[in-house]
Amino acid sequence: MDLSALMYEGDPPADAVIADLVGSGRTGEVNRVLAEFRGNDTPIPENLPPSVRDYLVATDSPPAWMDAERVARAHEFFLDDGVHVASVLSFGAMVNCYAQPRPSKVLTLTHRLNQPHRRLSETSQFVLDMMEPNAFGGGGGFVPTIQKTRLIHAAVRYFVSRSPEWDLETEGVPVCQQDLLGALLIFSVQVVEGMRRIGISVTDTEAEDYYHVWRVAGAVLGIREDAMPETFAEAEELSATMVRASYAPSPEGVELTRNLIALYEKFIPGKAFDGVVAAMVRQVVDPEVADWLEVPHSKGWTAAVRTGERLMRAFERGEDNNRVARAVLDKAGVLLLGASVRTLTNGQSTTLNVPACLRT
Repeated sequence: MDLSALMYEGDPPADAVIADLVGSGRTGEVNRVLAEFRGNDTPIPENLPPSVRDYLVATDSPPAWMDAERVARAHEFFLDDGVHVASVLSFGAMVNCYAQPRPSKVLTLTHRLNQPHRRLSETSQFVLDMMEPNAFGGGGGFVPTIQKTRLIHAAVRYFVSRSPEWDLETEGVPVCQQDLLGALLIFSVQVVEGMRRIGISVTDTEAEDYYHVWRVAGAVLGIREDAMPETFAEAEELSATMVRASYAPSPEGVELTRNLIALYEKFIPGKAFDGVVAAMVRQVVDPEVADWLEVPHSKGWTAAVRTGERLMRAFERGEDNNRVARAVLDKAGVLLLGASVRTLTNGQSTTLNVPACLRT
């Protein structure tokens, strides 16, 4: 497959819906209806334009090759190592996304440059819904999340592609198939790599299961199935050759990263510990990428973070056989994720719906 051609390909089903809604002026009405459409089992609302109802019906099923047992195992992996997944995703994957100049420019043109809470909360909701025990089946809420995300992407494509600041011929389609595939690999493969880099044990089976869930999600999200690698090893290779090759410095990436670090620093009372955020970012991303994005250096906090990682490794090694260690890590995960949810939703228009199985 010619991966470069994916730069010029969007998501036809979702794109057709947005074109119809913009043309008929019904976007506000549809947004109000879809706000109440949250569960896989929820009947598709009747009071929707035909184009929207047809789209929701056509996109509400996972691919036939989905392995329910692997999805269930990935849920158990997340319950066991959710704090590590959340940390590497927050400090590493989000920043790696900003190391891609084209997607960073899209975020700038959609006015998300100075709203990192919005992008982080949307990503957090996506991951929380994905890691429910039956994310794609009865009782879950992931499928409507994906369907709405596809429409958001389509809306961005519609308006950014018509902006005089975007050159379709040279820059391709905004939020194109290549961008979506790259984000998939960053949030799956590179999260596992980041966990292993800081000493967190992830077995080959856990890595394959975690990637499998993301691949299923990618299919429902409208990513071409023939573009997504089938195995974790193949995905690793594509991540190295396609995604990492796209990393480069950009003014937009620098500003996005600066705003993200400032947001994380709000999690920590006072100013004394602000340097630890940048140190965490530098610990889980490539040094060259961190330099491109102008992540601050802090020798003192870098040493402290490494010491903390050694302690976490010691706890993690004993977690399966030590109830005390498990209790400490589980409590740390609850505090981290709980603080993130409270901070992201405080006074903001975006709220996080935490699934009951993860809330406890």
